[in-house]
Amino acid sequence: MGGGSKKWCRFCGSSSISSVQLLLFMVVPLIVVSGFVSVLGPLTSNKVLFISKYPWLWSSTSSTLPTTNSSSSSSSPVSSVKDSGKRLDFLSQVAVAQVLNMEEAISNDSLLNRSSTPPHDIEAAIQINGPKENVYMNDSVSGPATNIVSASTNKSHHETGLDRIEASLRRARAAIKEAKHGNQTQILDPDYVPDGPMYRNAKAFYRSYVEMEKQLKIFVYEEGQPPLFHNGPCRSIYSTEGNFIHGIEMNEQFRTRDPEKAHLFFLPFSVVMMVQFVYVPDSYNFGPIKQTVADYINLIAGKHPYWNRSLASDHFMLSCHDWGPETSRSSPYLLKNSIRALCNANTSEGFNPTKDVSFPEINLRTGSLKGFIGGPSPSRRPILAFFAGGLHGPVRPVVFEHWENKDEDIRVHKYLPKGISYIDMMRKSKYCLCPSGYEVASPRVVEAIYGGCVPVLISDHYVPPFSDVMNWKAFSVEVPVKDVPNLKKILMAISPRQYIRMQRRVVQVRRHFEVQSPPKRFDVFHMILHSVWLRRLNVRVPNDANVL
Repeated sequence: MGGGSKKWCRFCGSSSISSVQLLLFMVVPLIVVSGFVSVLGPLTSNKVLFISKYPWLWSSTSSTLPTTNSSSSSSSPVSSVKDSGKRLDFLSQVAVAQVLNMEEAISNDSLLNRSSTPPHDIEAAIQINGPKENVYMNDSVSGPATNIVSASTNKSHHETGLDRIEASLRRARAAIKEAKHGNQTQILDPDYVPDGPMYRNAKAFYRSYVEMEKQLKIFVYEEGQPPLFHNGPCRSIYSTEGNFIHGIEMNEQFRTRDPEKAHLFFLPFSVVMMVQFVYVPDSYNFGPIKQTVADYINLIAGKHPYWNRSLASDHFMLSCHDWGPETSRSSPYLLKNSIRALCNANTSEGFNPTKDVSFPEINLRTGSLKGFIGGPSPSRRPILAFFAGGLHGPVRPVVFEHWENKDEDIRVHKYLPKGISYIDMMRKSKYCLCPSGYEVASPRVVEAIYGGCVPVLISDHYVPPFSDVMNWKAFSVEVPVKDVPNLKKILMAISPRQYIRMQRRVVQVRRHFEVQSPPKRFDVFHMILHSVWLRRLNVRVPNDANVL
């Protein structure tokens, strides 16, 4: 990033804005939304969708929603909270189906981590439910990307555009499935070809990535003003949030100004900025933040048809702040249907790996990677394991209780002695401990990867970044919190040969976690996009549905 970061992150680091500007921004949308609601009345739109997300988790017998004809053509931006709750309850009842065990859904040759919730992977994404000849090439409910509603036979110009999008996604699914089984010609790529046990299925991943490069178009809603929208931090522990927002806003390959051509719709709000400008410090009141997001959704749903068309299933938000999951509760559809890209990927707090995206927390203090990348070979790392960090959250006290100043091989510190470099200690260590803090995600995971240190993930309920395509067991160690007392025994049980293999794989996957300006193929920006693309591949948005 370096000198180019200011140009790339336009509002990066800006912490001041006039109170008049902020007041106008907050008040005007509320007035506009109030006008929409008062004029249009309660929602009676027939554009209601049920999506059975990720059909490889469902039995082959799917239910079709009943359809009704609505005599009213009036609609409001979004339904009331009461109406939204009714629809979600109704759709949930219709969705009663036999859920398959996740491990059964994932191919036998996948290597699952020891995490409590096995991650969704690309091999599962192309598993088939139904006869082979019906897969991907027809719109019946037996297809893999589900449409559990009867589509309207009336094909307007708008619906024809959607048909083309869905047809292109079916072709992409078929291509990925073919690649999964090795039915493709030799790959010649000047930049990078994924290969090795670090990937759940390298061929399927590569083909999916190429299909994304060929097809993916994202519409970024233009409503909203900085600092809360179209803006984010690029030089902090939340840098991934800001870098992605700025990256997609400036991207000419994936961003489209024509929503009719969009596969996905991005909600460009920054939770970090809302915490800074909207949240009242020490109030522990999320209300203002959630109200701001709810008002924004009302605004874009009133101006555009796309939110109500899919009930947000082709929309995505992105947040690296700890409060990202709570912010998503601003709207029932944002929480239940949309793709939530989160650093805080905690399954015990509602993170759903079959529809949500886990991406890495990266602490860029200067906005640059200079001095962070690289490290010595395995033979020049004399320390078995290392950790230094504050005592907070439920996991770290356990680590400190068992290992602080207890063993020369496992160096655990609250504060490093004066003159000792944190980065140098990581580079001298074979394994870097990454215990959760207040939340499950930790920037130490990426810091370890940058330094060539094998990360040891100490947490419960955490879905590591990009687990849909990456096999974390091949280049990291996962230790449940209950096994912290046996930490040394676990690490010493890994043979020197296996450690060397893991360390080399860490170096190989590093490109997927690097922040580049401008973004480069297979870097963290493109990996986030790919994870969101995978989720969109597994949702079919119908043309029209009369549900209620």
